Amino acid sequence: MNPFDMLKNAKAIQEQIAKVQSELETVSVTGSAGGGIVKVVLNGHFGMTGIQLDPIAVDQRDIPMLQDLIVAAHADASNKVKELLKAKLGPMAAGMPGGFPGL
Repeated sequence: MNPFDMLKNAKAIQEQIAKVQSELETVSVTGSAGGGIVKVVLNGHFGMTGIQLDPIAVDQRDIPMLQDLIVAAHADASNKVKELLKAKLGPMAAGMPGGFPGL
């Protein structure tokens, strides 16, 4: 893409980014692990807003397993937020040099 064309589109791109950022405030994505016994809820800005534990996941003799499940559920939710961002920013990212790293 011609750099001058990018400058012409800068305002439209800024408006679209602002719209997406606003939408991300209301997004709620759930990631799970252990067959759903641990669930983590993230907003569109990757902030954790909730966690759900099935009582079967809470075994005082195996706390490390629960910790691993929480980390895995968080990773699952993070990947879902990234996919959502790719879908929302895809057209913009395609026109940007280097796209959006990390997405």
